[in-house]
Parts: sequence; C-alpha cells; structure tokens
Amino acid sequence: MDQALLLVRNELPGPGLNLAARSGSCHQCLYQFLAFVPPSNESLRKPGTVSVMVDTQHPLTLLLNSSVGDRDLCKIQYHFGEFGNYSLVVKTLSTTTQTVSCDLIINEGPINSYLPILFAFLVYMGILAILITGRLLMKIDPVRNWVYKKLNPRATDRMINSELGSPNTDSINCDPTPQSWSAGSRQRLRSLDTFRGLSLVIMVFVNYGGGKYWFFKHESWNGLTVADLVFPWFVFIMGTSIALALGSILRWGSSKWKVLRKIIWRSFVLILLGIIVVNPNYCLGPLSWDNLRIPGVLQRLGFTYLVVAALELLFTRADSGTWEGRFLALQDILPYWPQWIFILVLETIWLCLTFLLPVPDCPRGYLGPGGIGDFGKYPNCTGGAAGYIDRLILGEKHMYQHPSSGVTYQSTMPYDPEGILGTINSIVMAFLGLQAGKITLFYKDQPKQIMSRFIIWGIVMGVISAILTKCSKEEGFIPINKNLWSISYVTTMSCFAFILLLLIYYLVDVKKWWSGAPFLYPGMNSILVYIGHQVFANYFPFKWKMQDSQSHAEHLIQNLTATTLWVIVSYILYRRRIFWKI
Repeated sequence: MDQALLLVRNELPGPGLNLAARSGSCHQCLYQFLAFVPPSNESLRKPGTVSVMVDTQHPLTLLLNSSVGDRDLCKIQYHFGEFGNYSLVVKTLSTTTQTVSCDLIINEGPINSYLPILFAFLVYMGILAILITGRLLMKIDPVRNWVYKKLNPRATDRMINSELGSPNTDSINCDPTPQSWSAGSRQRLRSLDTFRGLSLVIMVFVNYGGGKYWFFKHESWNGLTVADLVFPWFVFIMGTSIALALGSILRWGSSKWKVLRKIIWRSFVLILLGIIVVNPNYCLGPLSWDNLRIPGVLQRLGFTYLVVAALELLFTRADSGTWEGRFLALQDILPYWPQWIFILVLETIWLCLTFLLPVPDCPRGYLGPGGIGDFGKYPNCTGGAAGYIDRLILGEKHMYQHPSSGVTYQSTMPYDPEGILGTINSIVMAFLGLQAGKITLFYKDQPKQIMSRFIIWGIVMGVISAILTKCSKEEGFIPINKNLWSISYVTTMSCFAFILLLLIYYLVDVKKWWSGAPFLYPGMNSILVYIGHQVFANYFPFKWKMQDSQSHAEHLIQNLTATTLWVIVSYILYRRRIFWKI
C-alpha cells in the first residue's frame, strides 16, 4: 500500500550507479540511498538491473550518480501512483558526447486509490438525502397521518416534536457542562454540541486509521492535514463551554469554592483516565512505571481545563450584565484585562523558552524535526526546546516513542506532541474559545452581534497567522506545527474555529435549518465516546480481520463502520437520556 515498483535498467558500463530519493514532504532533507545499480555487461549486452519500492504518497526526487567519484548523472522529480509499475532506463544518447539520458517509462498504470473515498462520500450523501426527504415528507399531512396509523402514534409524536431527539430542559442536568443564555432560561446552545461532535467524529475516524490515507494522518512536522484540525477545535470548544457553564452555575447560587473543588476534581479524573485507561504504551507490555507515557490528550485537556476554568472562575461574575464603561465594542474583553495579562505572560514564557533556552548540541531557537531534516545537521534535536524540556523533566521512557516525524524525517529521539511546553499554547487556545463563550453571553439575544464578533475574531487570528507564517509552510517566522503546538498553529486553528462555529451557529441556533444531527449526539457524550473508541478499538465490531490489509478500500470501510457505530451508540444513549459526566 502507498508504494510502486521501480525497475532501474543501467545500460552504462562500469562502475555502477547509486540510486537515492528524497520525498517532497521532507523539507531540506538528505537524499536517502535506495539501491546500487550494477553496470551493464557489455559482452552479453545485458543491462544492469535492480528493483526497488518507492513511496507514492508524495512526489519524489530521484538522484542517480556514479558510485565512483559521486558524479550526479540525472535528477528526476515524479509522483508515482499506487501499485504502478515503472522502469527507469539509463543510457547514453551518443557514444561521442557521452550524454546520459534517464527515461521514466510506465509499464503498468497505477490504480486510483482515491475512488473508495468518492464512493463512501456518495453513499453517505445518499443516506443524508433519504433522511432529508423523509423529514420533508413528514411535513405533508396525508403522509404524516399514514405514518401515525402504521406506527405507535405517541412514540412518533414524541420523535417529531423533539426535533430528532433533542432532550427537554429537565434532562440537561446530567450533562457535565450545561450552557445557558440567561438566568431564567436554560436553552442549550446546540451549535456548540454540534461543533464538539463534528470534531469528535473526525477525531475517532483519524484515530482508527482514516483509511490509511496520508492526509488523514498527522503531518510529519510543519503544515496541516485533516488529522491536525480536530484536537485544537476540541480544546477551543472546551473553553467556550467553560464561559457558558461557570456563569450559569454561579447564578444558581453555588459558591466559588464549591465550583473550584469541582474543577479540580474533574481535571484530576481526566488526567487519571488519560494516564491509566487511554495509554498507548499498553502495546509494550503490562503497564508499569518504567514505560508509562505521562503526557497525552486527556492529560492535556485536564490540565488546560484546570487553568482556564480557574482563571475564569477568579474573575467571572454571577450576572453577566453589561459593560458600563467606555468602549462598548470591547465589553467582552475590557472587564477581564487581568486574564489577558495572564495569557500574554504565559505566551511570553513560551516564546522565551522556545527561542532563548540553550539546548545541548542544538542551535538556539531550533524548531525543526531533527533526523535527516536540515540536511542532517541536527539529528538529535527533534522539537528543540520543547523536546529537551520533556526529556529533562519526564524522562525519555515516559514520552511518546514514535512521533510522526520518525517516518518522514527518520528522527530517532522520543518526542511527545502533548508535552509540557505545548500545553502553554493549548491554554491559549482554550482561552480563545473562552472568548467565544463570552461573546455569546454579552450579546445574548443579538445573533447579528455574535456573528459579526466571530467574523472579526476569525479575521484577526487569520492575519496574525499570515504574519507569523509569511503565508508559507516552511519559511515563516513560526511555522504551523501541531507537534510543537506553535502559536501560529493556535491562531490558525482559532481562525478556523471561529468561522466554523459561526456557520454552525447560524444554521443550527439562528435559522434552525439544521438540528445538528448526527454530530449533536456524540457532542453531548464526548468523554464517553472518546474513551470508548480508544478502549474498544481492537474489538469486534469496531475491528476485524481484513481479506486484503493492503487495500485502502477495506481500511476505509472498517474505519467508517467503526466511526458510524459510535455515532449510533451516542444516539441510543441520547434517546435514553444517558449522559456520562465527570
């Protein structure tokens, strides 16, 4: 899978050739040796041949040079197709000039490995069209009356009136983070649950493998793939939930000390679940302290929640009220200026540690992947200061052992994408989500104001990202990097989050054109779905033995089936009013 066969035919006399390659996704990387191509046998007029497997996920640059003298003969850039069969013929065009030509020939065409995605998309669009058509038909009196006669009228009536299973206000008590618009109304912000559910569904799909497509895997270092979007969105939504929940709880009469105890307990449980239940080092044998990975997704969520919720609790008021000072346009910011100072201090600490902390045998301010990146100058500097701090405080055995940089950049140092230094920027990400929650509180019952503020914040975050990255993947001041959780990664993801939340809010809560289904259901049982999909990942019916493990189609079917099953499970729990809280 994701490979093609390349046959190299060398018609040149001795001394032979060296074939090397460099992936287009590997920035400033050394060429990697693939094979030695023997010289042709002039007496038998038989060319020297060698077969190699080449990667098809990204374009490759092939380099052929003489095995003696290291003279470059030719360089070819080509994007090979999966399961294709190719020949590279090396020969002289003229015996007088000794001009060497390298011709790439397609012996057998590759397959289109993206057809399964198109087919799956059409299937799901077909199901969606059927559901929409059925809902529209139910609005026609004769059809609805016929359904009433065939089905249980009471059950049908409840299903229709509940807008695809929306719980009544009395059932929301069991949710861990109830949101409200005002003290007198506990109407839930459905767009937030929908956004959370959308992020969670994508997260489950990519965690299960995403059909083994490269764009559903985490980017090897700088840049973005689909898999890099969902975790920061989840952190952003958590911040929004904090803003909406704490104000409501305080208006109900709870004391700040009681709320703080709940915050500490919930953070502790999240961290404990991440360390004990959802831990990738189970595959290394019985879980023990010797190889226990300390950082993780739930650990980062728990610590981020603790800091942001405590910060908001310290400055929040029981009544959201209105800002009575000057600059009414900033009424969701100015009352909380100490919070902003705290966040700016945190970000200053991240910048200082990242760019000023001396790291042994590494350049100061290094942000690269190490390994063969940067032309192999800094092989043991993966992550710069971020990796160094984790190795110093946590120890190499308590970190993630197989970072995404290891595949493309062949880095050998352990590196944890949920490490200590990156947690600072996850707090910043949650704080920006907190700002989105404050906007909905300060401008309640004013959807135009809310949407305009979301647009402004999205533009501001986008402009900051453009400046930091210079609108490039590799050449910016601070590239977008999920492994480092760079500040440009945070601003870019926040830009996307504000815009996407705006669209969902408009469709779900303002116009009510969309109920939020099916993403609403996992969004209201997010912790259960996340932990459940990790714990039962290798059990039937979420996984089974495939007939052809080298088929994207089979992997895609398995991963989509498992993801769909979790949506169905969350829907069943939703209908039964079962919501797991921490």
